[in-house]
Amino acid sequence: MMAIYLDHAATTPIHPLVKEAMLPYLEEAFGNPSSMHQYGRDVRVAIDQARDQVARALGADAGQLVFTSGGTEADNMALLGVAAAYAETGKKHLITTQIEHHAVLDACRYLERIGFEVTYLPVDHTGMIDPEQLRRVIRDDTALISIMMANNEIGTVQPIEQIGELARERSVLFHTDAVQAFGSLEIDVKHLPVDLISVSGHKINGPKGIGALYLGKNVKFIPRTFGGSQERRRRPGTENVMGIIGFAKAVELSQASREQHMADMRVLRQAFVDELNRQPIEFVVNGHPAKSLPHILNVSFPGTDSETLLMNFDLAGIACASGSACTSGTLEVSHVLQSMHLSEERTRSAIRFSFGRGNTVDEVKRAAEMVASIVHRLQRHEEI
Repeated sequence: MMAIYLDHAATTPIHPLVKEAMLPYLEEAFGNPSSMHQYGRDVRVAIDQARDQVARALGADAGQLVFTSGGTEADNMALLGVAAAYAETGKKHLITTQIEHHAVLDACRYLERIGFEVTYLPVDHTGMIDPEQLRRVIRDDTALISIMMANNEIGTVQPIEQIGELARERSVLFHTDAVQAFGSLEIDVKHLPVDLISVSGHKINGPKGIGALYLGKNVKFIPRTFGGSQERRRRPGTENVMGIIGFAKAVELSQASREQHMADMRVLRQAFVDELNRQPIEFVVNGHPAKSLPHILNVSFPGTDSETLLMNFDLAGIACASGSACTSGTLEVSHVLQSMHLSEERTRSAIRFSFGRGNTVDEVKRAAEMVASIVHRLQRHEEI
């Protein structure tokens, strides 16, 4: 049985050229970049070049980039680092949304336990916030707004420019989790009113365990870890050299093919939907119909449940998910879909299909046909 991987929003396969770029740093280029001798200096040069590459993709200066272990750490650093810096000034209010990744939501809940106040903005049935509601909840003691650029479960893209402008009108810092959007949407901090941005490597055919946080020049930030001078003391510890090199190569490749990649993903997504439409099943697409990432397709199949669907899809050789990769293993009902106030039947039968490098139209159509066959049997309450 030929497996079909449709879970690229969870993680992506490493690009062969990324692997090729990383291998020397697993073998002969093994030096510690903090060492003063030749072995260390060679690796330090490679890290500096990698930092330049990633920073350029964001329109940033290299010194504004902090390498992290991934998107979760970058989100945590942004919220906790800014909160600590502004607590002394009396600014202990943060604003986020109900559909953020748990890396943001759990950090907010921790801050609430230690004396901060957090406003969780609701979203409409498409997963979109209301900027006017955001305007109304910004306060004089608001230190930070954290709203993701695009949702990892449904793909809905938020009005980031408008949010950023509102934040700047009130002199409030704005952080966006761009982990899912990076590589798909253009991000240029010279034109985008964002102060902190989280990105990750394994969503763009790079390695796992590496990400970055962009810090604007006027951001007050107190590090949350201590012990060395790496990353300008903002994130100490010996660098993940191989990960950093692979991340930079993945960024280079994704930036070079971003527009074509977006076009290809739209074709794959539409091919999948078209095939479902040809089948005798009931389904509904979740998320914004127009303002959405092209590689994510969240679909509910009324009359079924996500757990049964996932098991049967897996047996058929189709890899997909019921929500965020960080929570799908628990098979809990998606907090994103719940926040959109969809029916219980719709939230409990939702599946996320996500497309990426290596997928073809033919296999996507074949996958949709198999999905429809399984759904048809379940909706008719037949044995599989």
